[in-house]
Amino acid sequence: MIANDQELKTTMERIARFQQLVLQIRATASSPENYRASAGGFLTEIDRMMLEAREYLWLPAVAHSTPVAA
Repeated sequence: MIANDQELKTTMERIARFQQLVLQIRATASSPENYRASAGGFLTEIDRMMLEAREYLWLPAVAHSTPVAA
C-alpha cells in the first residue's frame, strides 16, 4: 500500500518503466502468443500498481499527513 506522495511518485515511475518494456516487447515479439507470454506479467504488475495508486489518490490528503510529535 502506498503511504505517501514519494511512494506514489516512485510507483508511477515504475509503471512508466514497465509500460516502456511492454512497448518494446510488443514491437519485437515474433507472434501474438510470444507477446502475451512475455508481456503478461508486466501488464499484471502494472494493473496492481495502478490500483494501489488509485486507492492512495482516492483518500483525502489529510488521511496521509503524519502527526507532529510533541
